[in-house]
Amino acid sequence: MGWDGFLLLWCAAWGVAALVGYGMSLAGVTKAQRTVRLAGRIERVREPRHGGSRKGGISVVVSYRDPDTGEQVTVTNDGERGEMITVAWEGREIGVSHPRGRPHAYRFSNVPEEPSRGLGWPTFALFLVYVGLVVLAAVDRGWPWALIGFGGPWAVYAVVHLPATIRARNDHVARLAAMETAEGSVVAVLKDVSVDQDDGHTWTTITPVVSFTTREGTVVTAHCTEKLPNAAEARGRDVTVHYAPADPAHFTLNRSAEQRSRNQDVTFNVLTIVVLAATAVVGVAFL
Repeated sequence: MGWDGFLLLWCAAWGVAALVGYGMSLAGVTKAQRTVRLAGRIERVREPRHGGSRKGGISVVVSYRDPDTGEQVTVTNDGERGEMITVAWEGREIGVSHPRGRPHAYRFSNVPEEPSRGLGWPTFALFLVYVGLVVLAAVDRGWPWALIGFGGPWAVYAVVHLPATIRARNDHVARLAAMETAEGSVVAVLKDVSVDQDDGHTWTTITPVVSFTTREGTVVTAHCTEKLPNAAEARGRDVTVHYAPADPAHFTLNRSAEQRSRNQDVTFNVLTIVVLAATAVVGVAFL
């Protein structure tokens, strides 16, 4: 089988997979559609153990109401339970989900999730069809079609989504400006050691845990992903925390660095558009 035949088979196979996936979504039988999604509430936050592991996130006790029985259910996030809860306080609302009819297989998310139609995999299959068609055009008609096929559509996609990126930047900057300030402290330092199975090289990840109290009296415990000087010895160190009053999960120790990061996101998107558009133009020029 030549390249043409292989690529046609590739496109046909992934096209069938996409059609099956979209058909299952229309029928309401995808895994996502068979998942029960609830809002849970953190009832208790367990104090992190100094020197422990960040794996599993902050240990919490969560309660939610079972939609089948109407009873109040209390569970923990011990073990593999979906997303890590890295910011926690008593009363925080988080997402709980489980397969229909299997409430013991519950999983957490940092925010309550909206119902999903399960279109992720079918859309990815459709993307693979697109890749196959672009490669097929390049094989049949020459390499400039690869530049046009990849550069053109992705440039249009990036242009369409640029306003949303700018709005997100502006919203984030506004949220940073409206943040309140609280004095907090590093209550624990978590340590994880990983070993490369090939060469035996080890590296250590240090994660400080910050605790601060909002103006309303809410005690927030959170993993700190920002770099602290001499982080391994940071336990007991006082820090200044800037947080969003409406949602303390949005916090930072350095507002200026956060704003620079958002500005860099927009700059990166603009540069990406320029590069993709230039790629398509070069393809057209060499036709």
